[in-house]
Amino acid sequence: MHMLNHYCGVERDPRGVIRLTICNAGSLNILGSEVIDGVREGLAALAMEKRIRVLVLAGQSEKSMIGGADIKEMAHLDQRAAEAFITRLRDLCEAVRAFPAPVIARMPGWCLGGGLEVAAACDIRVAAHDARFGMPEVRVGIPSVIHAALLPRLIGWGRTRWLLMTAENIDAPTALNWGLIDTVAPPGGLDAAVEHTVSALLQCGPEALRAQKALLREWEELPLKESVDLSIRVFGRSFLTDEPKRMMQGFIDRKRD
Repeated sequence: MHMLNHYCGVERDPRGVIRLTICNAGSLNILGSEVIDGVREGLAALAMEKRIRVLVLAGQSEKSMIGGADIKEMAHLDQRAAEAFITRLRDLCEAVRAFPAPVIARMPGWCLGGGLEVAAACDIRVAAHDARFGMPEVRVGIPSVIHAALLPRLIGWGRTRWLLMTAENIDAPTALNWGLIDTVAPPGGLDAAVEHTVSALLQCGPEALRAQKALLREWEELPLKESVDLSIRVFGRSFLTDEPKRMMQGFIDRKRD
């Protein structure tokens, strides 16, 4: 593993798949200010690489991808420092959300609070069979904020209210049923489940996937008519590359065989 910085390790394979591992953040991969900055800086550097086709976000420990934000650090914050801390975490979530290539969250063990917000900013969430999820902030005297705002889009308002206001945890089957995660891996099969999703993404046009991800992010914020009209321009721009012609011809040729 190549270390981009103390908190951000990278493994590459020849297919254009990158595994970004959050390092040196404790057994539960807790997000303190230095960890947040290190991972965000790593994402910013990788975002410049056009050859990346898929990014897998992982934790160094099998106990968690991200266990949450650092309560020990937050316990000593005043208002100004608290706003600075949560702005850092917002910027990390946005770096994930805006990453040009698809991002898969690899989710073993616990995923709580700020960790679940980072996961919600990913495009696809693949969880271990025994993973657990929750938003415990109100139990330590703070509201869930920033990218918790993505949760109603994933699981609906009622379930979001329950998750944020009770601070109760849910298991992987429940999270899958709610739409919080996309896949539950069988015991011992988390990496195989991630690889299955990676393989599916690699069968798609890389430029088309980048355009699709950007379009989905626009759709999250635009009214319907603007979303539809924007789609027309994005569709047209896809033909500025050879990808549609090449991949459509390959599809036609396979049909003839």
